[in-house]
Amino acid sequence: MMIRAVFAGAVLRGLMSVLLLVLVLGWTVPAQAAAPLEEKVQEFRLDNGLTLLVVERHSAPTFTAYMTIGVGSVDEQENNRGIAHLLEHMRFKGTQTIGTLDYVAEQSLLHQIDETVTQLTTCRQQVPFCPQREQELVERLQSLQQEHRCLLVKDEFSRIYARHGGVGFNAFTGKDLTTYQVSLPANRLELWVSLEADRMRNAVLREFYTEKEVIQEERRRSYESKPSGMLYEALLSTAFRVHPYRHPVIGWHSDIAALTKEQTADFLHRYYTPVNTTIALVGDVEAGQARALVERYFGDIAPGERVPAVTAVEPTQNGERRAQVLFDAESQFLVAWHKPTLPDVDDYAFDLLGLLLTQGPTSRLYRTLVLEQKLATSIEAYGAPGARYSNLFVLQITPRVPHTVAEVEQALYRELELVKTEALEPADLERARKRLRADRLRHLQTDRGMAGMLTHFQVVAGDWRYLAQYDSQIARLTAADLQQAASRWLTAQNRTVIELVREVH
Repeated sequence: MMIRAVFAGAVLRGLMSVLLLVLVLGWTVPAQAAAPLEEKVQEFRLDNGLTLLVVERHSAPTFTAYMTIGVGSVDEQENNRGIAHLLEHMRFKGTQTIGTLDYVAEQSLLHQIDETVTQLTTCRQQVPFCPQREQELVERLQSLQQEHRCLLVKDEFSRIYARHGGVGFNAFTGKDLTTYQVSLPANRLELWVSLEADRMRNAVLREFYTEKEVIQEERRRSYESKPSGMLYEALLSTAFRVHPYRHPVIGWHSDIAALTKEQTADFLHRYYTPVNTTIALVGDVEAGQARALVERYFGDIAPGERVPAVTAVEPTQNGERRAQVLFDAESQFLVAWHKPTLPDVDDYAFDLLGLLLTQGPTSRLYRTLVLEQKLATSIEAYGAPGARYSNLFVLQITPRVPHTVAEVEQALYRELELVKTEALEPADLERARKRLRADRLRHLQTDRGMAGMLTHFQVVAGDWRYLAQYDSQIARLTAADLQQAASRWLTAQNRTVIELVREVH
């Protein structure tokens, strides 16, 4: 899938054996980690299940750290949708020592805030409803929250990192995982390890209720006021009927409102733990020192529970699905087809198909629909919404005025039928392979890109070595393989179409 292509494969060279290091340091490392690979990735596994990946690059006195937890929105249930994204926010709020002036005093206030929220919820559900009691509780809650704010040290994690030269401190939650990232001077490795271990061990869910309001506003701003966000949500909820990929990462409004502090804390302590965590350190670090520091700070944290696999399987789609989104914007539409995920051979085939169809002026669909027939102004291919489970191949197209979506659709389907029947030019296929390789290598050259790729594939594919196998898998694909993949999946009964229609006032 194209969204994954930038994370795909590496031309990896000459890994030193880590077997001797493992024996000396007493770590448990899979046997295959000692085999010669094409990149100097050293892997270590703590007894509590945490995975550490180290790539030494001493060209600059900095390193990038990625901590990826294999928990995303796909792991949520009907009663806690949006909880992974909420926890991404909450884990920035600090710990028992970071983010507070007096944790002992703060604990009492947090307990009173929780009790008042519980009473307010009960009040609003009572029959008959008592508005006077509600107002009293609202005022009490506001007073407690104001008192609590006097004990907070806002954004202390980011302030500490910035004070020590950190850049790019951020996090993101997806369908499949949650990642925290930062780049720091090489002599600040212990600072990073100690802070992140403290965050895993002692996170405090402070400002819980006000942060839910922040996320509600984020949803309105980023999803409900942007045509692209509305289209994408409509696509997933239409294409998937059973699998949790159908739900938005941020959750629906009612989901966010319903999340409780108790269930959020339980989810945090259950899954944001070593057994589900991969750390990648890339840059001016020494593997032995990195291993020792991670062992010292993370080693005695309880493993936690491994995130259970999703058992829901999306049934085969047996007919085209269509939906419209009304919005005051120029017309555009999405067409998506179900397909398998990695490591299925058809997943690799769609990486190449996406390039051949839409990347650059010589690509099939861009050349015909945009340049020659002038039916569209843009066309893009990507994979969505995740990669741990079977997903979608998506085309996003903007018609050129005055052409309609119906006109562009018919031209699109004609071209796709030709892709299934006309032989691909060997030169085009080779150019696509080279483009994939070049894009990937460009990404791998950065510490951030390498760290992101390693943790991503360790979580999504179950083994970062997927990177080392990618080029050989792509090289084995023939034009016939691509045509067979297109014939198998790019069918009318397997597609979902979402159209943005300008709302008439």
